[in-house]
Amino acid sequence: MRQLVMPVATGFLALMLAGCTPDRPDKAEQPEAKQPTFVEAAEATADAAASAAASETPSPAASARALSERTRAFEFEYAYPAAAAAIPDLVVELEADLARQRRELARIAPRPEAGERPIPYAKSVQWDVVTELPGWLSLSAAVYADTGGAHPNRWSQALLWDKAAGKSRKATDLFVSGAALAEAIRQPFCRALNRERAARRGEVVRGDSGEMFDECIDPTRSTVILGSSNRQQFDRIGVLIAPYEAGSYAEGDYEITLPVTRAVLAVVKPQYRAVFAPGR
Repeated sequence: MRQLVMPVATGFLALMLAGCTPDRPDKAEQPEAKQPTFVEAAEATADAAASAAASETPSPAASARALSERTRAFEFEYAYPAAAAAIPDLVVELEADLARQRRELARIAPRPEAGERPIPYAKSVQWDVVTELPGWLSLSAAVYADTGGAHPNRWSQALLWDKAAGKSRKATDLFVSGAALAEAIRQPFCRALNRERAARRGEVVRGDSGEMFDECIDPTRSTVILGSSNRQQFDRIGVLIAPYEAGSYAEGDYEITLPVTRAVLAVVKPQYRAVFAPGR
C-alpha cells in the first residue's frame, strides 16, 4: 500500500494504498511534483471605461524540507515532501513536530565528558506522500530511533490533512469509531497478516495456537493510513505494523493493504462518504 526502520539516513518504512509495493496505499505512483499555481490579476487601463485584463502569474513551487543535524550527543534528521511544504498551515504543524522531537532527543541524549568517545543517540523522521486527492493529503512517516538500547527501534506515524478544513486528522476520524473500522476490516486483515507471517516464518500460522505472535491484532492500534488508486477518492486502507506488534523484532515491520469494501463504507461518517469509493 505506503499503493495500501536501521541506519539513520535513509530507507525507512514509508503503505502503498496505490501501489508503491504490492501492499501500500498509493505509492506505486508517486505524486507528481507540485506544479506552479496561477493567480489571475486584473489590470485597470488608464481609461476608466476599459475592461480589466486578466493575466496569469505562476507562483514558485514549494520545496521539500530536509533537516540533518549532528552533535557530539545526538544525530537528528527530519524531512517532509514538497506536497506538504506547499500547505502553510501544515508546515506549521510539521515544524512544531520537528521541534518537539528534536527537543526530546536533545533532552535524553547523554553528554560525553571531555576526551570521552561519544556514542550519540539518533533519531530520524521521514514523511512521504501516501496519496493526494483534490481535498486531502495523506502522509506517513518512517521513524527510526537509537537511544542506546539492545537495538534500534522503528515505527510509523501518519497524518491526514483536510484541505477544506485546514487541519490534520487521523484516518480513523473519518469513521464512526475506531472499533467500527476494526470490525469492518478484521477478517481480511487477519488473513492477510497471517499469510505474510507464514511467508516470513516458513510455516503455517494458526491464530488459535496460543502463541503470542500467532494471534491477530487490532489493526487500528497500529498506524492506519488511507490511499487511493485513482487520486479522486480513498479506496484503500493501509495498516503499518511496527516490530513486536505482530511478530518478533527479527521479522521486522508489516504493511497490510486492504481495499475499501461495503463493510468499510458502512462505517464511514456521513460527511465523508463522498470521498470514499469501493476498491479492488
